[in-house]
Amino acid sequence: MAVAPDPIEIFDRAIEEGERRLNQSMLELVSTSFIAGFTVVFGIVALGIVEAFVEPRFGHGIAKIGGSLAFGPALVFLVVGRTELFSENFFDPVAKAVEDDDSWLVGPLVRLWSVTFALNLAGGVLFIAILSVDGVLPAGTTDALVTFAHEFVHRKTSAEFAKGIVGGTLVTLLSYLLEAVNTVTSRIVLAYIVGVLLTLGVFDHVIVTMLHVVFGMVLGANIGLGELAVTTGVVTAGNLVGGLGLVTLTHVAQWKGARDSDR
Repeated sequence: MAVAPDPIEIFDRAIEEGERRLNQSMLELVSTSFIAGFTVVFGIVALGIVEAFVEPRFGHGIAKIGGSLAFGPALVFLVVGRTELFSENFFDPVAKAVEDDDSWLVGPLVRLWSVTFALNLAGGVLFIAILSVDGVLPAGTTDALVTFAHEFVHRKTSAEFAKGIVGGTLVTLLSYLLEAVNTVTSRIVLAYIVGVLLTLGVFDHVIVTMLHVVFGMVLGANIGLGELAVTTGVVTAGNLVGGLGLVTLTHVAQWKGARDSDR
């Protein structure tokens, strides 16, 4: 029976993975980030299709559960495919930066996160354009996706920020947990669980939220660019607090404490 790694071993694995991510060539980083963007859209579409089909027959509650289960595979695709999703790449690169005694690697971190953010959106928007062609989506899906978009932009700012904190926490926690397991099956299970939880609570990940809203706008939702910008800013701030603050920095402290106690 495999022994679960201790916090130091998990962190050492994260350092190795963080180094790989920070050292990607620009072509590799652009490609993997672009792929992650359109991969997420599969989950959004699956969510819309399932909710549109299930709600008229079984009600909103069952439709919500079904849609969440349908979204889950999107994160499995991301994790198994080793693509680059914004905020999922907080923990590992920061672990490498903390381990580096000479520099906090600010330049490489900014490069990684800015390129990932931009290309996640580019890949997602391109795929949204393809899926928005008349006749591509099943009947009822358009209405469901437009409704999702309105729900995202019409929340209270405080609720949106809090949901962003939880979403950032969940997705970054996934990065940490992936370093604690040893098999592809375990990675699939973890990714699926986080995908379902993220959608079930309608907790916000900025890329997923933005693509939800853009999809709705393309399909006819009456949402302005200003509303999209405000939602993006609030959710991004929440993701940073949850992903870098609650998860990454606390696990850095755990690693330092465990390392010091071993000396």
